[in-house]
Amino acid sequence: MNRAEMLDRMRTERREWDILIIGGGATGAACALDAASRGYRTALVERHDFGKGTSSRSTKLIHGGVRYLEQGNITLVMEALKERGILRENAPHLVKDLAFIVPNYEWWEAPFYGIGLRIYDLLAGKYGFGTSKILSREETLERLPNLKPEGLRGGVEYYDGQFDDARLLIHMVRTAAEQGAALANYLEAVALLEDAQGVVTGARVRDAESGGEFEIRARAVINAAGCFSDAVRRMGGADARPMIAPSQGVHLVFDASFLHGEAAILAPRTRDGRVMFAIPWHGHALVGTTDTPLDEVTLEPQPTEEEIALILETAGDYLERSPSRSDILSAWAGIRPLVKSAEGASTASLSRDHSIHIDRNGLITIAGGKWTTCRRMAEDCIDQASVLAGLDERACVTRRLRIHGYHHHAGQFGALSVYGSDAVAIREMMRLHPERARLLAPGLSCTEAEVVWAARWEMALHVEDVLERRTRALQLNARAAMEAAPRVARILAAELGKDAAWEAAETARFLQLARRYLPAGV
Repeated sequence: MNRAEMLDRMRTERREWDILIIGGGATGAACALDAASRGYRTALVERHDFGKGTSSRSTKLIHGGVRYLEQGNITLVMEALKERGILRENAPHLVKDLAFIVPNYEWWEAPFYGIGLRIYDLLAGKYGFGTSKILSREETLERLPNLKPEGLRGGVEYYDGQFDDARLLIHMVRTAAEQGAALANYLEAVALLEDAQGVVTGARVRDAESGGEFEIRARAVINAAGCFSDAVRRMGGADARPMIAPSQGVHLVFDASFLHGEAAILAPRTRDGRVMFAIPWHGHALVGTTDTPLDEVTLEPQPTEEEIALILETAGDYLERSPSRSDILSAWAGIRPLVKSAEGASTASLSRDHSIHIDRNGLITIAGGKWTTCRRMAEDCIDQASVLAGLDERACVTRRLRIHGYHHHAGQFGALSVYGSDAVAIREMMRLHPERARLLAPGLSCTEAEVVWAARWEMALHVEDVLERRTRALQLNARAAMEAAPRVARILAAELGKDAAWEAAETARFLQLARRYLPAGV
């Protein structure tokens, strides 16, 4: 994962690449991994950092989609449940089982949700994560001590998967690199290249770090830019009809005391009909998400006051100790790149199925879908791209391809468990350099050694890369992340050969960003 070497490969390569991918989120990384593991010569460019957008701002669930079952989309649920199982097999250090409880306050809820979740179990088959069951009132309160007891009749327990989205993405990128792909962050596609017939043959890219530009030629170009996919398509023609219906999901993070126990809560009905989760995550309580349609997409979406109020209100409906604005440690939003459907359809009702679209100029766009199904999305996309580019037919191998860091007992590494087998090397760094074992700030579990590791092995170039995505400090506790910023900037400056002016500018830039994770009045 040496960025200079990756750029050199892309810049000096005389032959055209088999496949060029624009976008370094879950879908793009999955496509790069699939293509490279088939033996195709693969390049990927990301205009910011890997996972800067939606892919690091999810609800942290690898799930079949209980609400899609209620919508009657059995095909999507079955595919997602299968992919959920495959992902746990390939990345056991990052994908874990998580018990969910649906609290019942009406007499009909236990049989209604109990039957539905039993069907969910049956659809999972051999890929199941656990068996659902109906709980008594006493059992429900034992599993969720913080649940509001007034009027509680019991609950229904079922199992799904939880993960660290940005960590999984970085490990997928590393796996793709190990399979031979060339990948680089902060490398933006600024124009599409076309031949005399108007067929896309690559892209002109700009290195955000140096400002230099060069061309990358490829037999097939895949647009995996997520919510920015339409902008990439417009580079090939201003009249490209929009295919993305952006929707914003919002999450609030609180201290773990708001959600004692190891189970999560699924609130199947909020006051406006949405689903909401309260989940234990990295020693904190994560609550979300809303589903708000957007007219435009931005690189740094923010929760609205209405969304924050809805989450606080819903949490108060279920938790004995209602969280308030002053309890928010971090608030953030992500934009889902849903695919447009009939006019008037709400984003909450849009299918999470993926769509592969080929423009007249040959640009392949893959959109929609979700984290759980990104492996299957990539398989479909590379199948299409290989045919369009006239590549030798080669079978997909990612169904049984272990993700970098693969380790079945990573829990033994404690806070370093998300690194899987890499945790051994990070621990060794701490042993040789005890000062690297220091925590970055009170309230955080990440260490100086992780900053060094991110710079040397995970292509982290900025303070934001480390505190928002390589570690999850900013999403967990914005104030603690702000406190850690100067130390992270100092370590990165030493690792990357930067001067004091860069260090100061990086710190200032991160502090400006981090303030956006603290709503007004918090």
